[in-house]
Amino acid sequence: MSRRLISLPVSRELTAVSADGARIHVEVYGPEGAPAVVLAHGWTCSTTFWAEQIRALASDHRVIAYDQRGHGRSPVPGPGGYSTTALADDLEAVLAATLGPGERAVLAGHSMGGMTIMAAAGRPGFRQHAAAVLLCSTGPSRLTAEATVVPLRPGGLRTRLTKAVLGAKAPLGPVTPVSKKVLKYATMGPGTAPDRVEACARIVHACPRTSRFGWSQVLAGLDLGEGLRELRLPVAVLVGTADRLTPAVHSRAMADALPHCTGLVELAGMGHMTPVEAPEAVTAQIRELTLTYLGVKSGEQPKEKEQA
Repeated sequence: MSRRLISLPVSRELTAVSADGARIHVEVYGPEGAPAVVLAHGWTCSTTFWAEQIRALASDHRVIAYDQRGHGRSPVPGPGGYSTTALADDLEAVLAATLGPGERAVLAGHSMGGMTIMAAAGRPGFRQHAAAVLLCSTGPSRLTAEATVVPLRPGGLRTRLTKAVLGAKAPLGPVTPVSKKVLKYATMGPGTAPDRVEACARIVHACPRTSRFGWSQVLAGLDLGEGLRELRLPVAVLVGTADRLTPAVHSRAMADALPHCTGLVELAGMGHMTPVEAPEAVTAQIRELTLTYLGVKSGEQPKEKEQA
């Protein structure tokens, strides 16, 4: 799988310029004129994280994936460049750069990508372009308090230790059997196949240390409850039951708080990296949203646009 993850052909690359001038790397797959899907990855990941979804959807969708600032091929931000406001600015810039006026898309966000969607929920650019949303393995607040990466009972000590672990400045170094074992424990289900662990390890270890630390500080103080309630469009929620970083308690609370939750899916035995651990299930959720809210059926070819 790790080889397949890096072998996707890119149909088109472009740069979206955010409100503060940050340059956001964007990749567009699939046929022009097809219903659009926008993919926002999580902390320490990159567009490569969505490889299985891109591969499955690009035959009959226009799939837009972008590197969050400081990840993949988007430059590391300077001082003051780490905030939920910046994440929302970046998403608006990507939507403006890839979608036509009034064109709508299904948005899927994993982890920090889901938080990005919550942060942007009240923005005009978001409301113009978002038809429906998948919130995948994410949460709006209390991330360090609810995480179970540190095997202690809930409380102040566990929260402090979790913040220290996730916010460590030390470099991750090369991918090794030990580092893969640590990553699997923290982010993936116990039954995850070795090739999927390898794939995630290579993605996470490629994230610049400065960016990893900068975003960890934002996530530690996250409070996006208002943004969650601003998501007044159809939203599906998905989580793994073995997720230690954003446990199912977040997804259940989000499903209750959302104005229009279309359903909560809990994947038995899956961890935090659900798009890689359970790619078919995640893709199925995206397809269901595109079928229902964009009207595209599996395998349906896009109609050619009429020439003016």
